[in-house]
Amino acid sequence: MPTEREFQIAPIVPESVMHNTKALSNLQALTASIFGAAAGILGLESYSGFLFYFVFTILTTVLFYATQVAPTSLKAGHSLFDTSRYFRSQYEFWAGGLFNGLAGYILTWTLFYGLVRA
Repeated sequence: MPTEREFQIAPIVPESVMHNTKALSNLQALTASIFGAAAGILGLESYSGFLFYFVFTILTTVLFYATQVAPTSLKAGHSLFDTSRYFRSQYEFWAGGLFNGLAGYILTWTLFYGLVRA
């Protein structure tokens, strides 16, 4: 367990960063499945289905950033899109969800497309 002095030198707690990463991953997996169901029900095919996924995944990440990360990060004096206070890297936060939830999205997309269109 880190000491108080170590927290003053490096205030980022690894356990908290891991918790934040898991919470974001769970949110992205859940929304990917919901977006897949929506795309299947809407009957989206091919590129429009993938565009739907990418647009709404980016929108979800921006909303998560705006409601959870930005208010406290900006108060602490960090730059506008800096997530280093809560996550290991900016790539993990901004682009990690695009690829982590893709398999779940395709699975629910094809399932609901088949149920609605069959």
